[in-house]
Amino acid sequence: MNQMTREARLLQTFATLADTLVDDYDLVELLQFLVDTCRDVLEMSAAGILLADSRGQLEVVASTSEASMLVEMMQLSAEAGPCVESFRTGRAIEVPDIAESPPEWAEFRGSALGQGFHSVDALPLRLRDVTIGTLNLMRTTVGPAPAEDVVAAQAFADVATIGILHERSLRESELLSSQLQAALNSRVVIEQAKGVVSQVRGIPIDEAFDLMRDYARAHQMRLSLVASSLVDRSISL
Repeated sequence: MNQMTREARLLQTFATLADTLVDDYDLVELLQFLVDTCRDVLEMSAAGILLADSRGQLEVVASTSEASMLVEMMQLSAEAGPCVESFRTGRAIEVPDIAESPPEWAEFRGSALGQGFHSVDALPLRLRDVTIGTLNLMRTTVGPAPAEDVVAAQAFADVATIGILHERSLRESELLSSQLQAALNSRVVIEQAKGVVSQVRGIPIDEAFDLMRDYARAHQMRLSLVASSLVDRSISL
């Protein structure tokens, strides 16, 4: 990607994120757009977002691939890894060589290396002193990500955080928890719908998800509504 094209796509991303910050936006679609942009524009191998539920437990909400989702699930099951550390501390965690990660991250390390990932950056979704999740950027090469890419990704994460909070006071914790929980619930239905489409069409999970997104955009429907309609068989692809 040449520099001019890259800069244009970065500006386009910020414009799209800003346009999304309206009263009736789809949170899952916003976060999926963010991870796809990190993969395509910043040329990461994979990206994923985890949000904290009402109990403060992290769950995967958006991911660019089933492989990256598996790594995130592994670090959650062990309650250790760069995303968990970033969420706990509210800081960016850089791991230029996953093979050299701390011993307590053994499950994450084994899963990541097994999926072909060798470096990762975990960036907090944070506004002031409140961290609501993390953005995970994975690469198949050893070494740090370019500094300008990390800055851009953190800026994306900051804009997304504002979108999630959507001008609500941080004191209104019940409203915030309700919105985040709704996003997590939507993701569960989306995962079910992906399985339905994959089984019916005989295609991989990733292709099933692409079909769902294409249908949602073509019919100007929310992704979560398409998913629930697929699950209850009121529509088919």
